[in-house]
Amino acid sequence: MKEMKFNFKIQPYQTDAVESIVGVFAGQPKFDETSDNTIYARDFWKKVKTVSKEEIQALQLHFNDLGDSIDVSDAEEQLDAAGYRNADIVLSDQQLLENINTIQAQQNIYKSSKLFSDIGRVSLDVEMETGTGKTYVYVKTMFELNKQYGWSKFIVVVPSIAIREGVKKSMEMTVEHFMEHYGKKARFFIYNSSNLNALDKFSSDAGINVMIINTQAFATSMKKDAKNKESRIIYSKRDEFNSRRPIDVIKVNRPIVILDEPQKMGGAATQTGIKNFNPLFLINYSATHKNHHNEVYVLDALDAYNKKLVKKSK
Repeated sequence: MKEMKFNFKIQPYQTDAVESIVGVFAGQPKFDETSDNTIYARDFWKKVKTVSKEEIQALQLHFNDLGDSIDVSDAEEQLDAAGYRNADIVLSDQQLLENINTIQAQQNIYKSSKLFSDIGRVSLDVEMETGTGKTYVYVKTMFELNKQYGWSKFIVVVPSIAIREGVKKSMEMTVEHFMEHYGKKARFFIYNSSNLNALDKFSSDAGINVMIINTQAFATSMKKDAKNKESRIIYSKRDEFNSRRPIDVIKVNRPIVILDEPQKMGGAATQTGIKNFNPLFLINYSATHKNHHNEVYVLDALDAYNKKLVKKSK
């Protein structure tokens, strides 16, 4: 059977939404996988520039000072398995706020007086009516952020398993479309506590990597008698994962975290869990935001109706 190919028409409003996010970081330099502030040694949790013998020996001395003896050949093998994290935002808070205000003026959005940075450097809001393609928009945003600034690690957080499966399906359908436009594919996977080795690939792959996770997999009470065995796995050292905690492997990558339907993620355990990911910044996508942050794009119900983007009610 011939594989079905989907054709996607790029809508101007979707491009506007993407550009609104990208424009927040105007002035941020592009750091690619060769930059020394994106590369780190995954097993030593220490950034490295190259894998020369001299640096390996220096790293050996460093760990010997800590009381740990490692073999140079073993260190070389470990350092070959480098990780690639998102580079830090070098813009000041004032520069970010000025960029946000510029975009808000262009979009005729209420001007923010401060930067919302409770989790990550900034929390951005995109309001899009249901049925207007917000999943497409945030996937395209990943590609543009990678193209403009070199960022490559993303986590999509969703409030349910059903939405998680829908996001995965949408990403599968757009693989060839984005390949045609960007010349690369994103590697995406659903977080599964029984397949933690996928996190090593997430860390070691220098391309665009996307982890899709539902809140039930990490939003948990850490009280001793809490009945949340599955969600506690992400916070515990696992024998099958080289005695590492999955959350530590995730957070060192400084992922950009995308919240799909954040109004359903307001619980304290969920918010703490999102913070534990150590996000570079947050992007919130919803038609009905409950909590408002730095809003950079709005396509409300009236706009969607006037643009004939949603079906009329009979």
